[in-house]
Amino acid sequence: MKPTSIRLFIKPGCPWCDEAIDWLDTRGISHETLDVIRDPGARREMFDLTDQTRAPSIDVDGEILADFGADELEVWWKEKGFDA
Repeated sequence: MKPTSIRLFIKPGCPWCDEAIDWLDTRGISHETLDVIRDPGARREMFDLTDQTRAPSIDVDGEILADFGADELEVWWKEKGFDA
């Protein structure tokens, strides 16, 4: 299944966030990046979705994965049946 909405919540300088961006970019997966340090609204939304303040967090068509590395993202992506 091809996702229609992918939003990645990040903190600048976070190596796990950089890995997540690279993972998505390498696969040509279009996504919106939300900086939770510069954007208080994005920070609140990430907390509302995940009940935590750790990044990266990703919202793919309402499916949420929080505080992950690229390996975890890959496993989760496949488990959800998303096209990469």
